[in-house]
Amino acid sequence: MPTIAVASPKGGAGKSTTAVILATQLAHAGVPVTLLDCDPNRSVSLWASRGQRPERIKVIADVSESTIIKTIKENDRDGHIVVVDLEGVASRLMSRAISQADLVLTPMRATTLDATVGSRTVALIQEEEEALGRPIPLSVVFTMTKTVKSKQHSGIAASLRGQGVHVIEPDLLERAAFSSLFEFGGDLYTMPPQGNADAARNNAEQFAKAVMKRLMEGLNNE
Repeated sequence: MPTIAVASPKGGAGKSTTAVILATQLAHAGVPVTLLDCDPNRSVSLWASRGQRPERIKVIADVSESTIIKTIKENDRDGHIVVVDLEGVASRLMSRAISQADLVLTPMRATTLDATVGSRTVALIQEEEEALGRPIPLSVVFTMTKTVKSKQHSGIAASLRGQGVHVIEPDLLERAAFSSLFEFGGDLYTMPPQGNADAARNNAEQFAKAVMKRLMEGLNNE
């Protein structure tokens, strides 16, 4: 059972949206998912309380620093994936979750501020790698991006890659359907169509496939 931690020390970077899109796409593809809501804002729990939750997704809230590792291990089942939506600050809870992760996703918008703050996640992962004596795969995912990338966006992505940081392709674009998940609940296939629903579904599907490819590459290299 792989564990994917969605971590960024900056609020508003799209962590919960990334976690819900990934979890619902995996569930739609037939993969059972346990989604841990570790963010005090409880965005994932809000999503889960609205509409009909996909049947293959279990949501666990009120996970604390003292229970995070136990909760992850208790949901260690063959064929399942645990997705952890972490709080938007660097904390002991975040570091404990990262220590159990097979992949860390760091969402960020294509701004200098997000890139600067997001670099703290890289440093935190390096600390955990030293303590554990094993690599922890990391990928950045750009969120809320436009269809046509700005020069700033392309420059930040190139800088990250130049530092050896993996960047998920495609980005999660700015789509009405993505933000509406927290209004209607459910997934992109069951909620009322919002904006260009087909484009949003395709973006989410390709994103989830890219994440799974990155995850499997990391597991195969262990």
